[in-house]
Amino acid sequence: MKPKILLIEDDASIATSLQKVLREEGYEVDTAARGDDGLARARQNEYNVVVTDLRLPGLTGLELVAQLHAAKPKQPIILMTAHGTTETAIEATKLGACEYLLKPFEADELLDLIASAVASSRLMSEPIDLGEARLDRSAIIGNSRAMQSIYKEIGRVAATSATVLIRGATGTGKELIARAIYQHSNRADKPFIAVNCAAIPDALLESELFGHERGAFTGAQARRIGRFEQAHGGTLFLDEIGDLNANTQGKLLRVLQERCIQRLGSETDVPVDVRVLSATHRDLEGAIQEKEFREDLFYRLSVVTIVLPPLAKRAEDIPSLAKYFIQRYARELGLEAPSVQPEAIEFLQNQPWPGNVRELENVVRQTLLLAKPFAISLEHAQQVMTRSAQPASTEQSHAAYVAELLARAQRGEIHDAYAHMISGLERELFSQAIRLAHGNQAKAARWLGVTRLKMRETLAQLGIHPAQNDGNK
Repeated sequence: MKPKILLIEDDASIATSLQKVLREEGYEVDTAARGDDGLARARQNEYNVVVTDLRLPGLTGLELVAQLHAAKPKQPIILMTAHGTTETAIEATKLGACEYLLKPFEADELLDLIASAVASSRLMSEPIDLGEARLDRSAIIGNSRAMQSIYKEIGRVAATSATVLIRGATGTGKELIARAIYQHSNRADKPFIAVNCAAIPDALLESELFGHERGAFTGAQARRIGRFEQAHGGTLFLDEIGDLNANTQGKLLRVLQERCIQRLGSETDVPVDVRVLSATHRDLEGAIQEKEFREDLFYRLSVVTIVLPPLAKRAEDIPSLAKYFIQRYARELGLEAPSVQPEAIEFLQNQPWPGNVRELENVVRQTLLLAKPFAISLEHAQQVMTRSAQPASTEQSHAAYVAELLARAQRGEIHDAYAHMISGLERELFSQAIRLAHGNQAKAARWLGVTRLKMRETLAQLGIHPAQNDGNK
């Protein structure tokens, strides 16, 4: 379903222009010209994001933010305001707005904020199923002994205030575990904010977490409220915590010890009530030995530790995972979910899966495209795994690759050369674009001529992590 945006703007020309831009990006947009009308709509309907002007008839943007946040604490709100009203915008952020934007602004600035807010909305509102799954929900799939232990651990720690460190290799589902802990906690009615520490340059990460004052550094034209303040009363998830630099590690330790932050450029303490969950795929004990990670911070973060097993260590869950992904992507692609031959499942269970569940998801999706409309066979699974291990399209010219595919089709080795070609090129195109853009999804999307939504969805489907494709790393 398309994300739904509520745009509250009394200037008809601005509203029409923004509505057009948002719809072109793939959003469903409702509009209101008065603050009281907008508040009524937001209370009665579910929106991924509410975008509102500050000065409105009927009810000001500031009043709207305060009342809507009180009614729906997890509703992402973006406030637009003209120059000269920065302090009011900051007050709105304290009252519950997730971001503010100073007029005049470029459309891309608003689109970036909305994309981030939509992602935040999804993290807070999309339920996580444990063990079993519905197709309209995210799920942690598996009833193996290892996963049963994980579910018990979630139940034990969710209602506490303890910090939790979630450990596991890339693709094991650490973010899903964090969201499950949040959803079963006594803070589930408050914000959940996720920050990928590896995806944000070191120079900007401190500002992202703690905020900054105007003039704190070059380009700091206005005060910014950081993620800790935005998560006040709720939960902050710090993904890839092992990538923090030494300075940020020290400041994070202070926050955990003293429950207050200082914005960059300020010496004033701001109290924060935030539960911190963190995750990493790194060997933090080794990083401590190498003086790359603080031992005192490690113990503060890991009051409780949950270790996710690699997929190869819980192969008995692969049939359930494969069935879930087949049904999910068949519905998405408008196909009837095919059956799977036992030999194909056995083959998948015997693979090493270095990319874990994320890799399996990508393989199942490609296999579904290859097999349609027939049952998924051992041959289909083998072909996709071979192609994933040795992507021929990166080593040969397009002409040679096409010739090889058609020759294999003539020999009866494959039954869908078109799906092979499109899938291979899509992976190469998106992975190279995100790498050249240093992990910046908005920039890569512009180069490819696709929406940010398409970019984000395709990267997720292909198992491509933007932070891991940052050319600066």
